[in-house]
Amino acid sequence: MIPSLVARELREALVEYLATTFALSDDETRAALAAFLTDPDDGIFRGPYLRIRTPFREAGDGWKCPLDWLPDGFRPYLHQARAFERLSSRGGEPLPTLVTTGTGSGKTEAFLYPILDHCIREHERGQHGIKALLLYPMNALASDQARRLAGLLDNDSRLAGITAGIYIGEQGGHAMPGPDHLVGDREVLRLFSRFRGWLSRGYVTARRSLSTVPAV
Repeated sequence: MIPSLVARELREALVEYLATTFALSDDETRAALAAFLTDPDDGIFRGPYLRIRTPFREAGDGWKCPLDWLPDGFRPYLHQARAFERLSSRGGEPLPTLVTTGTGSGKTEAFLYPILDHCIREHERGQHGIKALLLYPMNALASDQARRLAGLLDNDSRLAGITAGIYIGEQGGHAMPGPDHLVGDREVLRLFSRFRGWLSRGYVTARRSLSTVPAV
């Protein structure tokens, strides 16, 4: 695929679509519309532009993982490694953390892996109940992240016994009682006035993991 050719074909297709939509029968008027739309200064198209982005930096060889659990073979980027250091609950209380970086840089992993690591540790201590709330602004995002989380729980034997539930407002349904993770939209916050049984001692001791990291 040659980007310049694809861009030209796309412009031509859009101009043809607009010309057809207006259904101009006069050739001169139709040509004037096309000239207006494709004018390099005042038309509707800009570019194409070439964006050159350097690769995300990986953690150095001397980096020591502050987590007891990571997926096999996972090598964090530098910003993920820094997030792990702030969000780890091993030997201390996690710090409020904000991660802002580009698309595809692993923002979800930056907060999700420390949460899973924390849940494993609390599970081994016999702590039950909700240990993490994952809140998303859109139901589609919550559902997508729930599938990602389910894949991790299903494919790693070290996560055996760790559970997750999802609650989004439009479903009107209930997550499974007492999951380690609860994924959903802002309606999740209303659950705590209705399902007091979920707020077990495990939730109270695990509130340290609720540091804020955007997942968008």
